[in-house]
Amino acid sequence: MPGHPAGSGSAGAAGPTAALPAGLPFEVAAGPADRGRVALTFHGQGDPAIARAVLDEAAAGGARITVLAVGTWLDEQPQVARLILDGGHELGNHTLNHRAISGMSADAAYAEIAGCAERLQRLTGSPGRWFRPSQAQDCTARVADQARRAGYQHCLGYNLDSLDYTDPGPAAVQQTVLGRVGPGSIVSLHLGHQGTVAALPGILEGLQARSLQAVTATELFS
Repeated sequence: MPGHPAGSGSAGAAGPTAALPAGLPFEVAAGPADRGRVALTFHGQGDPAIARAVLDEAAAGGARITVLAVGTWLDEQPQVARLILDGGHELGNHTLNHRAISGMSADAAYAEIAGCAERLQRLTGSPGRWFRPSQAQDCTARVADQARRAGYQHCLGYNLDSLDYTDPGPAAVQQTVLGRVGPGSIVSLHLGHQGTVAALPGILEGLQARSLQAVTATELFS
């Protein structure tokens, strides 16, 4: 979305819009380790009923989350974008079709990023602040260039993979997260798995026991 700076919408439409610190690198995979905060970030795709259940559990546990939405999912479930933002959470870009972006040509990668940005802009008034590459943990130089071309100033990585997409069961997801989480962690999770819903209360209780607050990615760095 050339000409639309990421995160330019109002707070009500675009989710948390606090200023990020000057000098924050383009790609970030962890936040400050001295603030007692973690970011639970979710791949936005799948059954909308499961997505609603995740949002309900987050609300019950006092957590704010970041959802990196797939554009085709937004086409299928446009109401979910508003539901996420109205809950005080944050939306970002996880490409249009969730294909392996690292192997794409520059123009194809741009089309994936800009296509999702257009949907976020249309549905919420903002393309969101964060971009996360599809089927990759990190941005390649080519993908980073195309994300910047589409208006994104930051790529949101992660340093803790919950492996919830493998459906290992709620206890295993909890163990993976709580066994490795610490101040500043960015955790990768998924909306479309029932085991994630079941694991979330225990994860949030475990975070609280360690005096860790689950916040949006923007709040993690602000």
